[in-house]
Amino acid sequence: MEWSSSISESRLSLVLIFCQIITALDVPLDPKLLEELPQPPTITQQSPKDYIVDPRENIVIQCEAKGKPPPSFSWTRNGTHFDIDKDVRVRMKPHSGTLIINIINDENGGKAETYEGVYQCTARNELGAAISNNIVIRSSRSPLWTKEKLVPKTVVEGQYAILPCRPPIGLPPPIIFWMDNSFQKLPQNNRVSQSLNGDLYFSNVKPEDSRDDYICYARFNHTQTIQQKQPISLKVEPVDSLNETITANMSDSDFYGDRLSPERRPTLLLPTGSTSSKTELRGNTLLLECIAEGLPTPLIRWIKEGGELPANRTFLDNFHKTLKIIDISEADSGKYKCIASNLLGSAHHVITVTVKAAPYWIREPTNLVLSPGESGSLICRANGKPKPSISWLSNGVPIAIAPEDPSRNVDGDTVIFTDVQERSSAVYQCNASNEYGYLLANAFVNVLAEPPRILTPHNELYQVIANKPALLDCAFFGSPVPEIEWFKGVKGSILQGNQYVFHKNGTLEIPVAQKDSAGTYTCVARNKLGKVQNEVQLEIKEPTMIIKQPEYKVVQRTGQVSFECTIKHDATLVPTVTWLKDGAELPNDERFIVGKHNLTIMNVTDKDGGAYTCIANTTLDSVSASAVLTVVAPPTAPPVVYDRPDPPFDLELTDHQERTVQLTWIPGNDNNSPITKFVIEYEDAMREPGIWNYLTEISGILTTVQLKLSPYVNYSFRVIAVNDIGNSQPSEASEQYFTKAAKPDDNPTGVQGIGSEPDNLVIMWEPLKHFQFNGPGLQYKVSWRQKDGDDDWTSVTVANVSKYIVSGTPTFAPYEIKVQALNDLGPAPEPTTTIGHSGEDLPMVAPGNLKVQVVNSTLAKVQWDPVLLKYVRGHLQGYKIYYMKVESLSGRINQHVEKKALSFPGNKTHGMLPGLEPYSTYKLNVRVVNGKGEGPATPDETFKTPEGVPSAPSFLKITNPNLDSLTLEWGPPSHPNGVVVGYILKFQPINNTHELGRLEEISIPANETSLILSNLNYSTRYKFYFYAQTSVGAGSQITEEAVTIMDEGKEDLKKENVNGSRNFFMLKGLTPGTSYKVRVGAEGLSGFRSSDAVFETGPAKASRQVDIATQGWFIGLMCAVALLILILLIVCFIRRNKGGKYPVKEKEDAHGDPEIQPMKEDDGTLGEYSDADDHKPLKKGSRTPSDRTVKKEDSDDSLVDYGEGVNGQFNEDGSFIGQYSGKKEKEPAEGNESSEAPSPVNAMNSFV
Repeated sequence: MEWSSSISESRLSLVLIFCQIITALDVPLDPKLLEELPQPPTITQQSPKDYIVDPRENIVIQCEAKGKPPPSFSWTRNGTHFDIDKDVRVRMKPHSGTLIINIINDENGGKAETYEGVYQCTARNELGAAISNNIVIRSSRSPLWTKEKLVPKTVVEGQYAILPCRPPIGLPPPIIFWMDNSFQKLPQNNRVSQSLNGDLYFSNVKPEDSRDDYICYARFNHTQTIQQKQPISLKVEPVDSLNETITANMSDSDFYGDRLSPERRPTLLLPTGSTSSKTELRGNTLLLECIAEGLPTPLIRWIKEGGELPANRTFLDNFHKTLKIIDISEADSGKYKCIASNLLGSAHHVITVTVKAAPYWIREPTNLVLSPGESGSLICRANGKPKPSISWLSNGVPIAIAPEDPSRNVDGDTVIFTDVQERSSAVYQCNASNEYGYLLANAFVNVLAEPPRILTPHNELYQVIANKPALLDCAFFGSPVPEIEWFKGVKGSILQGNQYVFHKNGTLEIPVAQKDSAGTYTCVARNKLGKVQNEVQLEIKEPTMIIKQPEYKVVQRTGQVSFECTIKHDATLVPTVTWLKDGAELPNDERFIVGKHNLTIMNVTDKDGGAYTCIANTTLDSVSASAVLTVVAPPTAPPVVYDRPDPPFDLELTDHQERTVQLTWIPGNDNNSPITKFVIEYEDAMREPGIWNYLTEISGILTTVQLKLSPYVNYSFRVIAVNDIGNSQPSEASEQYFTKAAKPDDNPTGVQGIGSEPDNLVIMWEPLKHFQFNGPGLQYKVSWRQKDGDDDWTSVTVANVSKYIVSGTPTFAPYEIKVQALNDLGPAPEPTTTIGHSGEDLPMVAPGNLKVQVVNSTLAKVQWDPVLLKYVRGHLQGYKIYYMKVESLSGRINQHVEKKALSFPGNKTHGMLPGLEPYSTYKLNVRVVNGKGEGPATPDETFKTPEGVPSAPSFLKITNPNLDSLTLEWGPPSHPNGVVVGYILKFQPINNTHELGRLEEISIPANETSLILSNLNYSTRYKFYFYAQTSVGAGSQITEEAVTIMDEGKEDLKKENVNGSRNFFMLKGLTPGTSYKVRVGAEGLSGFRSSDAVFETGPAKASRQVDIATQGWFIGLMCAVALLILILLIVCFIRRNKGGKYPVKEKEDAHGDPEIQPMKEDDGTLGEYSDADDHKPLKKGSRTPSDRTVKKEDSDDSLVDYGEGVNGQFNEDGSFIGQYSGKKEKEPAEGNESSEAPSPVNAMNSFV
C-alpha cells in the first residue's frame, strides 16, 4: 500500500510538471517528444493596445503565435474581416501573423491616416483559436499653431502676470518649454514657473522681466518636430513712475491685479476657487498643481488631510508647485491641500482625489493539460473600480453561441471541465472590462491521450565504484501519467524494500552498490493506453588505491631524487597519474621526469623543496598521497672561476609542420657554471622585423626542442644560453620559416559590457595580438541579447577595433555578450558568454522612512529604508546625507549657512552624523547614489540638538589698573551652545618666582559684561581664569594676567574705610617726630580717584632714645670705613699719576645729592624710592621742608605719581627706577623740633 501511494503521488507530481512544461514551452521535457504532441495556439507577441504610429514609417502590427500544428492567421478591422489580399499595400510576414502596411514606398505607398482603426489578430489550428487584444492604430499628429493676434503685456512692478501658451492638440500631446530668440531656455524659479498646461506664470514681476522674446515651443517626439509660437512681449512698469492720474485711468485689461501695493498676501491663480476635484486611474502618476501670486513670492507646501503623503512615491516638482505621486492605488484617494504663504499671510486650495481602476488581474487563467476522462477548471479573477464584468469566449466566439461541450460548465469567473474528451481541446478567452479598460487572456485546454514512452536511451550503461550509490534513470511520459515499476533480470521479481529508493521521476537509487548489485535492470511504464519497458546495465568496479606511497626525502643541492607512486585499480578502468607541487602543476622544467610509477627530479635546486602529491584518477574515482622534499646545501668545494656561457651555434630547422618545427643547436662553453636553461626567441620578419620576442625555454641538458608555432607568421629563431652567472650573447639567427594561414585559435579576452548613457551598451574587449591573427582579414563578430528574455542573438561584424556601442537599450538591463574573432579563413571557436549591463540612469526614488535619533549635543543617528534595486537603476554605490544648520536656538545669527554631506557606501540603512553644534536646529535629507549619480532627496527632516557646554568667552580685557583694583571686561562666548546662565571668575596672585597664591572664585550673572575687582594687593601680578556656564556645565576658560600699580612707599599699607558723608578723619597711634604721607581716595562707578599729602608729627615730650652715634660698635665701624676709603683714595692717586684715568668727579656729578637740588612742583621725581620690585627699607628717609609745614601734593592717579617724571626711569620689565639720595646734611633745630639723625632708626614711615 505504501508503494501504491508513492506511485500515485508520483503520478500527480508528473502531471503537474508536464502541465507547466506544456504551458511555458520554454524548457521542453524532450524536444523530439514535444514536436510530436499537439498543442492549441498561444499568442506570444502582439502590439500594444493603443498603438500610435509615425506617419513617415511603415506600419508594423505585430502578432506572433505558436502551436502544433503551426497556426494560421487572420485579421479583423473595426470588427469586420480584413482581406489582406485585396490591398496591395498590406502584406503578412511568412510564418507569422505580423502585418506590414507600406507607407513610405513611392509606388504603392499610402497615408497612415487611411489605416487608422481597431485591429484584432486570430491564430488558429485544428485544436482551437487564440485572439489578440484590440489594437487601436492612430497616426501621430503635430499640427501648427493657430494664428492669433498677440497683444504686448504691460504689468506694474510687483503684480502677477500670465503668458498663455495654448499649444496645438497633437497625438501624443507635445512637450512644452519656453525659450528666447537665442534658443536659450528661460530661467525658472519660485517666482517664475511653467504650469502643466504650458502657460508661464509670474507670481510677481520685476523690471528685469521686461523683454520681447518670450517664445513657447511644442516638441512632438513621435514626429521629431518642434513648433514655435509667435514671441510674446512683456513690459514691466515701475511703481514710482505712475502718477495718480495714470493710475486712475487704468483698466483691468491693461494690468493684472487690482492693487498697486508693493506687498500683498498670496492668492491662488491655479486652480481657481477654494476646492476642486480630480479623478486618476490606479497605477498611473497623480499630478496636482498649485500656482500662487503675491509679494514677497509665496512658497508652496502640500499636505494630505487625515493622512501622510506616501514617502517613497511622492515627489515635489516645479519648485514644490507640482505634487507628483507615482504608482497610485485606491489608498491614495482623499483630500490634498496646497498652502501658499509669505510674510503677509497664506491661501490654500483643497483638491479631492478619487482613484478609479481599470481591470487588473487577481488570478489570470493558465493553460490546462488533461487526459481523457479527467476534470479541471479555468479560473479568471480580476478587480477594478468599478468592479469589472467577466465574460468568456471559446476560440474567439462568445461562449453563449459557441459549439456546445457537455464537459464544460461556466460558473461566473470559472469554467469547470468534467470527464473531458479529446474533442474538448480549445482555446478560451477571459475578458474582464469596466468603463476604464479591459483585460484579455488566452488559456487553452489540451486533452491528450498518449501511451507511455520511456525517454532514457535503451541499454544505457551505468558504472559505479563498489560501496558507492548507484542512480538508474527511467525518464518517462504518458497521458494519463504512467505507473513505474523496476525489475532486476529478465524474469526477476519487482524490486521493493529498504535497500532501494524509488524517485518520482522514475529514477531507481541503490544507496550502497555491492558486487552482487551488478546486472540488468528493467523499467516498466504503463497506463490504460499501453505499456513500455526499457533495460539498463549496471557494472560495479573496484576502487582505485595507492599501494606504494611517496615518502619524505632529503637531498643535497644539484643532486637527484625520486618519489614512488604505485597504484592498484580495476582492470577495466584506465587510470591517469598526475603529480602536483605545493598543490599546483609541476614546473615546466625538463629536470622533472614523470615515469609510470615515479617522479624523478634531476639537478635539484633550492626552489624544488616542498610538498609533492601523486593523484590517481579514473573516470569513476580519484585517490592521492603526498610527501615532502627538503633540499640541503652540498659540501663546500674549492673556489672556481665562473663566467657566462658562450652563445650556442649551428642552429638547424627540421621536421617542418603547419603548427610545429624542430630546432636543433650546439651549446657553447659553459665556463665552469652549468647551463641551466636555453631561451628560444623568435622574430616575425613580416610584421615586426628586427624585434625579438620570447617564445619558450627548455632545460640546459637538452639541445633540441619541438616549437609550437602560430599560423601566418614568418619566423626566424635564435637561442640564448643561461647559467647562474647570467645570459650568453644570442646565437646567430636561424633560417626563416613562413607558416600557413588558418582560422583564429583564440577569441578576444576581457570582454565586458557597460553603458556610457542610460540607453546604450558599450561592448569592449582586448584585441588579439598580431601572432594570434592566424591569417589576413581579421574581424570581430559581436553578439548580444537581453538576459532572461526570449530574444535571439543580435550580431554585427566589425573591423579590428576594441569596442562596439549598442543603442536603444533599456536602462541598466543585463545582457549576454560574446565576441568572436574571424579572418578570411573562418571564425575562431565559439566564444564564452559574458554578462554586462546597459547604461545606468539616476535613481528614481528617494529612501523612505527617514528618521533621526539625537544621541548627544554633537552626534545624531540617521536611519532610512533602502531603495529597491529596480528603482536604483544602476550599481548601488551607497547613500549620501546632506545636512545643514538652520538656526542656533540661542538666538545667534548664522553668518554663513554651509551645506555639508556625508557618504555611506554600500546598502547601509543607517549612519552617524558627528560634529554637530549643540543647541541648534538642523535639517537633513538622504539620497541614494549609483554609478550615474544621486537620486532625488527625501523630504527634509528637522531635528534639534540639546544644550552643551559653551566655548570660551570671546575676549577678556583688563583695564584701569590701580593700587588695589582692576577692571575686567569680556565678551560672550562665540559659541554659547545653549543659554548662558552665568560666568565664573577665578584668580590668584603670582610672585617673581611664578609661584601661585590662594585661588579666589567669583560667580557673575549672565547679563554682566564688566567687573571692578577691589581689595587687591598693590604692585602684584594676578592670573585670571574666566569661563561661561550653561545648564549643562562650564565651558572652556580664557586666561589673562595683569599687575596692580605700585605704591610710592615701601612699607605695608594701612587702610581705613570712611563714611562717604564725612569730610574728615582722625588718625591715631602715630609715632612722634615721623613723616607720614596720607592719601584720600574715592571709589565709585567711574573707578578710583585720589589725592596725596605729606606731614610730620611733632617731637615726643621726653625722648628715651639712645643715640647710636655714641655707641662704641658704631664708632669702630665708622673708623674701619674711613680707613678703607683712605686706602682706596691712595690707590686711585697712584694709578692716576701713572697715566690712568679714574672719573670720580663725573660719577659724583651724575649721582649728586638730591637734597641740595631744587625740587619743582611739576617735577614728578621722587628720589627717595628704591626699585619697585624690591620691597626693602629705604636707604635714606625723605625730609619735610625746612619750615616744617605740610606740603600738599595733588594726585589723579596719573603715571606721574608713579615715577614717570623728568628724571624718572623704567627698567626693561616696566618697574620704576628712582634716584636715590646721597649724603645728608644736618639742619639746625628750630623750636621743639629735633633734627633727624642719619640712622635706620629715623627712617621715614609712610602712611596711606
